[in-house]
Amino acid sequence: MATLTVWKFDAPESAQQVERELLDLQKQELIKVVDAATVRWPAEARKPRTKQLTDLTGAGALSGSFWGLLFGLIFLMPLLGAAVGAAAGALGGKLADVGIDDDFIKAVTSEVTPGTSALFLLSEGEVVDRVKEAIPKEHAELIRSNLDREQEAALREVFEG
Repeated sequence: MATLTVWKFDAPESAQQVERELLDLQKQELIKVVDAATVRWPAEARKPRTKQLTDLTGAGALSGSFWGLLFGLIFLMPLLGAAVGAAAGALGGKLADVGIDDDFIKAVTSEVTPGTSALFLLSEGEVVDRVKEAIPKEHAELIRSNLDREQEAALREVFEG
């Protein structure tokens, strides 16, 4: 089963740097990156820039429309208002089945702000100690994951300890 995690970084370029390091770890078979997308939000920009990892063609890779929907719900909904919100609500309801609910969206919206970046990572089979080395702990924060509470607490403990 794949795990979706969202990591926030305190610099706009950090998410893409970590993504590259994780792809290097994948070559060493220490993690399987099923899919990933980054959000880069320079401090002076009005809105963030998003980028899907496009060189993955695995069966578990998510479509561009998934990332577009997710990023639209997170970054555009507060700007577009209730008219579009009602239409997106039905689509967003489908995401709740995989752990992407209103709380998930609110957490990411409040954390990923101008001057930061985020890595949305769908992965399997991590060697946690090696992945931990790739993520700069003083500049990274796990915002959300679709793990159960115990699994997420264990993951947070590894990266905070």
